[in-house]
Amino acid sequence: MTRVDEIVAELAALEDPKARAVNERHGDPHGVNLTKLRALAKSLGTDRELAGELWDSGDVAAQLVALLIAKPKQFTADELDAMLRTARSDKAHDWLLNYLVKKSPHAPALRERWWGADDPRVRAAGWALTTHAVTTADLDRDALLDTIAREMRDAEPKLQWAMNETLATIGIEDESRRARAVAIGEDLQVLADYPVSKGCTSPFAPIWIAEIVRRREA
Repeated sequence: MTRVDEIVAELAALEDPKARAVNERHGDPHGVNLTKLRALAKSLGTDRELAGELWDSGDVAAQLVALLIAKPKQFTADELDAMLRTARSDKAHDWLLNYLVKKSPHAPALRERWWGADDPRVRAAGWALTTHAVTTADLDRDALLDTIAREMRDAEPKLQWAMNETLATIGIEDESRRARAVAIGEDLQVLADYPVSKGCTSPFAPIWIAEIVRRREA
């Protein structure tokens, strides 16, 4: 049995059917408690080679462990691109972006590579990087708002969510474009009915923008 086989078996032993049922509803087909998964990853230490082998195993929980034992600068742009396209769950997709890609020197190039992808999940990654860069890079915010107004309503859910984050970020950070961002959100009504727990802010862009601006000005 290889080291990868051993780790996959350890993860399988941690499976909780109830946790899997909840996770599957959110696009993450595994049943491993994340605290236990993180503890296992911590015991492995940083290991780029093992991370690659765990990712290539295709096991959902193993891919999450892989992301926890790797460092951003250990990957080329092509490697990160291949990982994104083979992510087996929404959480692996999001962790890959947040833990590796956004901290990688290849992030700007990957944003441009993914921006016009045919696969909506890959394109969503391009929008996630756009949200990350919209306040620091010289991006055409008016063009971004034009695209959002034209495409967000009918976008695939993950892509729609990423575009909505860009819309809200522009509205929050750019006072001169805030009214337009709010108007686009009001017109499209994307995520207007999204269920929100008490004390949390709605992802509906007009509400999100108003709440963050209020907090900053308080």
